[in-house]
Amino acid sequence: MASEPTTGGEQTIKQCCAQLYESDLVRFLLGDSFHPGGLNLTKRLGEILQLTPETCVLDVACGKGTSAVFLAEHFGCHVTGIDYSEQNVVQANALAAAKGVFSRVRCERADAERLSFMTGAFDAVICECAFCTFPDKAAGASEFARVLRPGGRLGLSDITCGPVLPQELDGLLARIACIADAQSTEGYQAYLRAAGFDANFVERHDEALGEMIRQVRGKLLGAEILTGLEKLDLPGVDFQAARQMAKAAHEAVERGQLGYVLISAIKL
Repeated sequence: MASEPTTGGEQTIKQCCAQLYESDLVRFLLGDSFHPGGLNLTKRLGEILQLTPETCVLDVACGKGTSAVFLAEHFGCHVTGIDYSEQNVVQANALAAAKGVFSRVRCERADAERLSFMTGAFDAVICECAFCTFPDKAAGASEFARVLRPGGRLGLSDITCGPVLPQELDGLLARIACIADAQSTEGYQAYLRAAGFDANFVERHDEALGEMIRQVRGKLLGAEILTGLEKLDLPGVDFQAARQMAKAAHEAVERGQLGYVLISAIKL
């Protein structure tokens, strides 16, 4: 499927996202699962998608492979993971090998907006808390549809936002933290419908986002203290900016300006 070349700005965003999610800071703040709700919501997506041992799944923006391995272990399905970060891909494949599911989980480096897989190659696509970071969401949604067989299912989980956000949540750091370019539920559905999906199943999980932000705020304080005591090495981290963004995100959730949603869609 032909695509226009990636612009310099889009490339910068993708590279920043990849570098952030490779970092020690993210590992310290989020652990192994980089999205609200952790593996509980990954399991919920698998149930909604009706995964079985016969299902071939594409995990888009698979990170370090935590969800891909879990899906293979819990549902017995075959999972291909892709991520923009080569380091994440190496760690994801190592995790699959260590868990004994390497025959059912393989990860590779790829751009989600320009997939190399054949048309109709997968029964299901899952994308957790990553679609909102795509610079070209229309291209990403079209690629999801292209690689799915007719009747295949998409499971999307992502941050939602209202029309107005605080200034602290409108910048590059906020974008790569899955906030600045988040859409409304209707906005995500519009992208999916334009790509050829029936995207009518919606399940709210705003409480999962609120809980993650509360945990991150607590860990940020601990990280700053440990760094000051030279017991933790996190060079180049702007703790003040991170605290301000986390505080603004917490307040936005409390006001209903930020939330979290699961959307299931069927390729028509």
